Amino acid sequence: MANTKRKNKDAQEETRFRIVDYLKNKRGTQKQAAEIFSVSERSVNKTWNKYKKEGKRSLLNKKRGVKGGKKITGQQAAEVRRLIKDKMPDQLKLAFGLWTRAAVQQLIEQKYGVVLSVKQVGRYLKSWGYTPQKPIRKAFEQKPEQVKQWLEKEYPAIKKRATKEKGTIYFGDETGMRSDHQAGRSYSPKGKTPVVKSTGQRFSLNMISAISNKGHLQFMLIEKFNGDVFIDFCNE
Repeated sequence: MANTKRKNKDAQEETRFRIVDYLKNKRGTQKQAAEIFSVSERSVNKTWNKYKKEGKRSLLNKKRGVKGGKKITGQQAAEVRRLIKDKMPDQLKLAFGLWTRAAVQQLIEQKYGVVLSVKQVGRYLKSWGYTPQKPIRKAFEQKPEQVKQWLEKEYPAIKKRATKEKGTIYFGDETGMRSDHQAGRSYSPKGKTPVVKSTGQRFSLNMISAISNKGHLQFMLIEKFNGDVFIDFCNE
């Protein structure tokens, strides 16, 4: 049945092209074209007028499907929106840190088995009113109430003093890295942890850094962080 419909559609498309070719080359009138191609004169007139307005693409069969090429249901779309709003990709065991189009694409495929192109996902996000934004990074240990109090009461006093003394405010931190740190994941049979061979001679690198409220960055590589190192860093 489907093949028959497809053949009928293809035959209609071919007829439209032949009608246009007939009229374009002035081989006869619209009435004569209707008789030759076994269609109504009204159909010939419609085909010819659409061709003059839209060109050859108006002669092609229109693709049927869900509006806008969308392939997920309204209920599925609502669930995806909720997940993007309430969760981050890594919380859903997706290999992404942020919600990119590729991350949403993988979420939809994983959850519903529907494969969309990145462009289709982009159209979905746009229609939902979702835009790419720089996320606010917040530590898990952070206490919002105390941070708010510091920003509203203590920081203004610090800023006022810095202005008075012509000083610069810096926000500092210390971090460390190890050569044997494993950030990625490796496939392995269930219940058997993969083993990564190493030389056993690992090394580490520590760094202290500070950034001003105007974006100026200072950093220093160190072996170990202590009070003396901090004073040296401040003097630099």
